[in-house]
This record gives sequence, structure tokens and C-alpha cells, in this order.
Amino acid sequence: MKFIYIAAILATLQLFSRIGAQAQTTGHRLNQVELMKQFLGSWQTELARDTIQIGEFTAFGNAVVGNITNSTKGKILQSVKELWGYDKKTDKMIFAEISDSSPEIQLFAFWFTTENSCQGVPYQDISNPEKAALKYRMEIKSSDIWVMTMLQNNREEIELTFNRVKK
Repeated sequence: MKFIYIAAILATLQLFSRIGAQAQTTGHRLNQVELMKQFLGSWQTELARDTIQIGEFTAFGNAVVGNITNSTKGKILQSVKELWGYDKKTDKMIFAEISDSSPEIQLFAFWFTTENSCQGVPYQDISNPEKAALKYRMEIKSSDIWVMTMLQNNREEIELTFNRVKK
């Protein structure tokens, strides 16, 4: 169950980490809010054999609301709610996540480093992300595929590929 929860967090982080904060590229700042919009819609990834995660992300003004379910063989194992928004002071996307299996809220900060990639850390590590034990990297492969990698102590732990669900 712990793996599924971590995978759910990762999947969600990947999806919205693209929302990330503004970063420097070739002299212009990335529009984090606009970049985040490419994750609107439905996404699916395989967490384990016969276990999938489906994320539904909708716009709420210029923010995002996410509903994620982890299920196996049609039975829902866990539901997660997310709320993403842009923090102008830190120039990062901040998201709050809560699961039906725990009253503890999780907070994360994400920021785009290029138009196709972003990174994220737990909110408590926002002032020194290089030192964070837990990190996320997301890369947009196409409009229908993105990959999220979770690193623990700078070692890759989990990689998930998300595919857009066409309705």
C-alpha cells in the first residue's frame, strides 16, 4: 500500500510539476501557469501489475484541481484530491494533496526549468531544493505522454509514464 501511495504522489507530482515556477532560459521567463495547462485532462499510468492510476485535472480559474484514483481490477484502492496554484512570491507552483487514507496534507513546490521539463520538492525544502532528500523530475515527451521520475537521496527510485486518456 505504501508503494501505491508513493506512486500516486509521484504521478500527481509529475502531472502538475509541469505547472512549476518560472525559470530562466534564453533570457525570458517561462510562463508557469500557461505551461501547467498542458496537463489538463485525463492521464493514466501503471503503478504495478493490474494496478493503475487515473488522474483527472480540470481548470479552476488559472489554477488546477486534480482527482486521482488508484485501482486494481476495477476496485478503488485510494483516492487523492489536489489543488495547484501559482505563488508569485516564490515564483513556483505550489500544490496541496490529501488522500482518503490519511488526514495529513502534503505540500510540494514545482517549477519549470524548460518548456518541456520541470522539477519539484516537498514544500519544506523550497528554500534549498538541492539538499532535498526527495525530488521529482518531469519531462513532457509529447502532448499525450509525460514521464515522472522520483529521486530519493539523488537516486532514481520510481519512473512512471503517463498517457493521455482520450474520451
